[in-house]
Amino acid sequence: MHIFMSIASIMIYICLSLSSLLSYLFIKKKTRASKPRAKLPPGPMGWPYVGETLKLYSQDPNVFFATKQLRYGEIFKTHILGCPCVMLASPEAARFMLVTHAHLFKPTYPKSKERLIGPSALFFHQGEYHTQLRKLVKGSLSPETVRKLIPDIESIAMSALESWAHGHTINTFHEMKKLSFQVGILSIFGVLDSNYREKLNENYHIMNKGYNCFPTKIPGTAYQKALLARKRLNQIVGEIICERKEKKMAEKDLLGRLLKFKDENGQILTEDQIADNIIGVLFAAHDTTAAALTWILKYLHENRTLLEAVKAEQMAIREANIRGNKSLTWTQTRNMPLTFRLQVVLESLRMASIIAFVYREAIIDVQYKGYLIPKGWKVMPLLRNIHHNSEFFPHPHIFDPSRFEVGSSGISRWDSIWAIPSASTGTTSQILARSNQPVGRLELD
Repeated sequence: MHIFMSIASIMIYICLSLSSLLSYLFIKKKTRASKPRAKLPPGPMGWPYVGETLKLYSQDPNVFFATKQLRYGEIFKTHILGCPCVMLASPEAARFMLVTHAHLFKPTYPKSKERLIGPSALFFHQGEYHTQLRKLVKGSLSPETVRKLIPDIESIAMSALESWAHGHTINTFHEMKKLSFQVGILSIFGVLDSNYREKLNENYHIMNKGYNCFPTKIPGTAYQKALLARKRLNQIVGEIICERKEKKMAEKDLLGRLLKFKDENGQILTEDQIADNIIGVLFAAHDTTAAALTWILKYLHENRTLLEAVKAEQMAIREANIRGNKSLTWTQTRNMPLTFRLQVVLESLRMASIIAFVYREAIIDVQYKGYLIPKGWKVMPLLRNIHHNSEFFPHPHIFDPSRFEVGSSGISRWDSIWAIPSASTGTTSQILARSNQPVGRLELD
């Protein structure tokens, strides 16, 4: 009898436990059902694996994204470059991702692009590693460093101007790329042997050509050639590092700072980490700087009053330097009326929108305006679409630097422009901005 009572007690306990568990699950399910579940943003994902990448490359990317925005609104999804993506097309959405909720997203690029730049580049990381290297890069742009570079940069710029002064037609963007690359190499390596410069230039441009191509390793394709060129760039940087160590050269350029870097545990950077960050900084600044200079020249050429004002400012400096026989000084670069110059630069960047979008990745599931951005998905604010939104920039297709004047109605829209480079990526552009005296000698006819 005692045994039967024990069994009965156990059965009752099991039944009560199961009843409690089932009640809990039922209540939880009802609670979930009563809450509105966030849904994915609208938009097709395309074909398996390739998504809509082929469709993107088969037309103007601006048309591709603008068409989707017109159909689906300020937030929509797609699948490009091997990644599911959520696209954001309003200043409010961009601010949500880049400012107010930036901690929910990490900087990232598609793996195809990360392989070319290098996985150790600082803008692929967060936390202490990113913070320390970003500080190091900014340190390489200290006033003392830039002051020492100004004569060399002026020499590079004047040599470029002389090469254009033979009456032949030039491709402005290509020439600006040459100029910005030389300044970038100078700021990273200091005065470098011409053999190294030529090797870096040749392989960098092969890599750059394949950067936006379809990511396939099929022999002969632009992307596969870019991967091979990237390996050669690592080898070249390794040779430069080896030479510096053998000669015990202690330079204060970016490479020198990377070589001297130690973290809180005394750990130094590997050669691969150094190469990744060098290529990353050069890549981030090179094309964007060249494009910015090209568009600024174009808009100045089309606005003769502005051009004459800039030329007058620069010619006054040249006259003060005995008609160019003396070098540009640090003080002169600091005494240019930056408020006027900043308006021209900002409006040029807005009009051109050189950086059409940036990559981020959601580190957790994120909800925005009732839509779900799943963890691990790429998120891309469409900066070009934002900069050409008439709600924030009246008559967006008209070049009007006055919209950025202090006290103008446009000043409240500063939070709608996202074209200004960060300190971690603007090495070349920041240095060139401090040494643009030759602009006054360039006649755009």
